[in-house]
Amino acid sequence: MVPIEDDSVGFGNAYPMLNGMHYGKIASMTLDRAGRLVLPKPVRDELQLAAGDSLELDSSEGQIVLRPVRGTASLRKKRGIWVMSTGKPLSAEVVNRTIQNIRDERERAIAGSFPSRTENRRAR
Repeated sequence: MVPIEDDSVGFGNAYPMLNGMHYGKIASMTLDRAGRLVLPKPVRDELQLAAGDSLELDSSEGQIVLRPVRGTASLRKKRGIWVMSTGKPLSAEVVNRTIQNIRDERERAIAGSFPSRTENRRAR
């Protein structure tokens, strides 16, 4: 995200800070009739927010602060594949067991898609 240099747009006297950097004034946002607002795409991208993500709201002293609610494990789509990050590396044993389980499931699925010899004889 690039810091905003233009002071002609404003959001009250708020100067947003993201990852320890000040970004100038944010363009003003308007609530729709249902009370919703849209976070600018650069902010969503920087915070890795996607549709369905939860935000924590804190309001005090005339200010509103939104914070992403992050669990201990996050699930994100990377290059079209869902990837879960726990923040801790997986052991080789866990990885090997998972790979073997997936291979076993595939073998069972493939074997189930072919008729057995007994079924072939009955069909004749």
